[in-house]
This record gives sequence, C-alpha cells and structure tokens, in this order.
Amino acid sequence: MTDNPGWAPPGSPEPPREAAGPSATPSTPAPEGAAPREAAGPPAPAPGPDTPRSGPQDAPPQGWSAPGPHHGYGTAPGPQPGWNGHPGWGGQPGWNGQPGPGGFHPGWGAPPSPKPGVIPLRPLAFGEILDGAVTTVRRHWRTALGLSFGVAAVEQTLSALARWWAYESPHTAGPVVALFATYPVNFVLGIIAAGLLTMVVSKAVLGRPTTLGEVWGDARPQLLKLAGVTFLTSLIIGGVFLVACAPLIAVLIAGDPGPELVALTFLPILAAVPVALWLGIQLNFSAPALMLEKQGVRTALARSRRLVKGSWWRVFGITLLSQIVVGILSSVIAMPFIVIGMVLSPDDPTSAGSPFGQLAGGPPAMLASVAVGGTLVATITIPVLAAVNVLLYIDQRIRREALDIGLARAAGVPEFGGTAPTGPQGSTAPGGPQRI
Repeated sequence: MTDNPGWAPPGSPEPPREAAGPSATPSTPAPEGAAPREAAGPPAPAPGPDTPRSGPQDAPPQGWSAPGPHHGYGTAPGPQPGWNGHPGWGGQPGWNGQPGPGGFHPGWGAPPSPKPGVIPLRPLAFGEILDGAVTTVRRHWRTALGLSFGVAAVEQTLSALARWWAYESPHTAGPVVALFATYPVNFVLGIIAAGLLTMVVSKAVLGRPTTLGEVWGDARPQLLKLAGVTFLTSLIIGGVFLVACAPLIAVLIAGDPGPELVALTFLPILAAVPVALWLGIQLNFSAPALMLEKQGVRTALARSRRLVKGSWWRVFGITLLSQIVVGILSSVIAMPFIVIGMVLSPDDPTSAGSPFGQLAGGPPAMLASVAVGGTLVATITIPVLAAVNVLLYIDQRIRREALDIGLARAAGVPEFGGTAPTGPQGSTAPGGPQRI
C-alpha cells in the first residue's frame, strides 16, 4: 500500500510526478570538429521588438509543467511558450496571441483551471468548497435530496412515535428506552446516506450525471466496511470521554461526595474535549478514503491521518465554518415549526410528576410539527455536509498528490490526455473514460 493510491479510471494509471511535467528537450551536442563557442564570433545583438526572427518559431510545449505548490499548470518565468504555444510573458502576445490594452498581456500567468464539474480542478478555498457542495445538491437534487429525504423521514417518524408513546405513558421507562432504541436505526441509515452521497459527489466533480441505482451499485460493496470505520471512530472518541468520566463515576458510586470533589472530577472531562476534537479531525477523511479509494477499515483510518497531517487547523477551520453556516440555515428553517409546536403544546399536567414525560413526551400536534421541520432540515443539511467533507478530502489530495491531473483525465479534458468529450450536461460520450 502506497501513500498515493490511485483514484483514476482503470487502465489509465496515474503517472509519476516526474512524468507530469513537460518533456525536457535534451541539449544538442556540438558536432565533431565544430569551432568552440569563443571562436564563433561575437554574440549577436538581442533582437528588439521590430527585429524579425531569423530562426524557427518556438515550438509548442510538449507536455504540462510539473505541478508546483498549487499543482496547477502554466509556464515558467521568462519568454517561454504559453497556452497553446503562444508566448505568454513580458512583451509577447497574451491569451490566444492577443495583447491586452495598455500594454497588459493577459497571457501573463497560468490559464484558468478546468472545471468539468462542480469545482475547478485546483486547490480550493472555503467558499469554493461550500459552493461546490451546494451546486452538487442543486444539480443532482433528485438523487441527493431524494436520498436524504428518505433517511430523514424514517428517522423523524421513529423518533416522533417513541416520544408520543412517552407522552401517553409518562410514568414508565419503556417509551424512553424505545426512544434510545431508534439510535441504532439512525446509525445504519446514516451510514447508507454517507456512502451513497460520497459517490454522488465523486460523479459531480467529474461532471457526470448519476442516478440512485448507479450510486447504490458503486457504494454497496463498501457499506459494511464503512459501518466498521464509523463504529471504530465513534468508539475511539467515545472511549476518550469514558476514560475521562471514570473518576466522576467512581466518586458517585462511593456515595455522598462533596461538591469540591465532584468539581475536581470534572477536570479530566474538560481535558478530554480537545483530545476528542483532535482525534475527530484526524479521522475526518476515513469515510471518503474508504469509499473512493476502495480501502480497508484500518487502512482508511491511517490514510485519513496522513492526509490531515500538517493541515489540522485548516481542516478544522473549514469543517467548523461549514457546520456554523449549515447550523444557521437549519435554525432559520426549523424555527417556524418549533413555534407552531409550542403553540400547539399547552401546559400538560399529566407529565408533571414524571421525569420521562418531561424528557421525551409531547402532544401529537407538537410532535408532528417538530418532525416535519426536522425532516425538512435534515433533507437539506445531510447532503450539504456530506459534500463539504468529500470536497475537502479531494482538496487535500489535490494539494498533496496532484489529484487534479487524474481527475481531469477521468473527466475527459483533452489538455490532460482525456479523450472523451463531454456533452452539455456533463455526460461522458460512449467509449470515454471508465468509471472511477
């Protein structure tokens, strides 16, 4: 297993990094018997802007420049051939050979990055990641929203039924047990949604259409492994808190502890919060690595740590900002339904003496309103957050492994060696690159 697994079409392996740059033109040795450079006479004066060229025109580049800090493509400083063989530096013609106004030449710099799908194939900023996530949901709304709506509807229905049972039987613990019993179902549904949405985003990046049946066929072989990754991640983070809570549990079991002792046992819990957060970000890319690279469980966990290494704060910042943005959107959408539920839920004395009724109960009208609002919120937020995580994973691989070159080839971009033209909807013509 290497640190740079392929995410490219079968039969089109990713070349080494050294092969990504232009083929160097070997220097031509002087023929035998030729006079040394010093004997060839004084050097010819540098040609001015009006001096015609006496030699052949510069040949167009034979390949792409080696990926630099941003793994883009462009030209090296100096009067080098630019885009499509046109010189693009200094006083030479710019984009397509046309100089810009006022002596400015648009050819100065790299050409725009290809964008076959929802993101440009280059390192991304936070706004581009969020825009790509929203664009994915908008372009593939039938698959993305249909999938998230089905998952959210099942989760909210089960939760509402359990809470209604708690409302009808406020003095028994059975309804609360039923409420917590819905979490395993939600866990399974969340795994299915995450796996299928990951495949939707991978196709959206390449600009390809997709259907629910196609993404199910792609994701199904990895869903059991995805469940293992999700369970192990939850177990690792939960284990940190369990160890931190052990002193508090021991003190409470000992009986009648003083307030100072209880406060002291909370210190390990506070220390566990940053540790759990650090581990969560370290394992943030386990699911995309497992689904898109067809990895095993332990390999996907190790792969995520390698991708995050050195970029923890950036991954954390983008994840936090996306959660805040989506959280604000969720509050705006859910607030009307919460208000309606409060209006439809007068004070009910039947659950006043039961902690279970206060915890989980509610009248049917209120529960129905909250369930409708929760379903609508989850339908929108589930695919957006999943897409942000996958696009952030792709961005990290572009920055570290020049994945943009492989994606451009898979999308059929001709400049990168792709041969399959794409239609107006981004569909790949027959005979094009195979599915990733």
